[in-house]
Amino acid sequence: MSELSKKDAGVILAVVQRFERQRLPMLLTLKDKVEEGKALSDWDVEFLNRVIDDATRTMHLTEGHPELHEFCAHVAHLYQEITRKALENEK
Repeated sequence: MSELSKKDAGVILAVVQRFERQRLPMLLTLKDKVEEGKALSDWDVEFLNRVIDDATRTMHLTEGHPELHEFCAHVAHLYQEITRKALENEK
């Protein structure tokens, strides 16, 4: 494994661990909230924006790792479900 690949692997591991420990629990909480018909707070929306910003900044790491594409697709789908239902609740 090249030095760059080791560095990428370390960064990917850190990003996935952060997602599992911090981001996913909050995303699931937000999903439950919108499924109950509640509106998202400004803080909730800011959190979703941070998640997307982080994903955008780290997306290049997945290009050489097709095994992560399904994981990324599931995360994108979860985000889409939350935002779709949140918009529906705002109407």
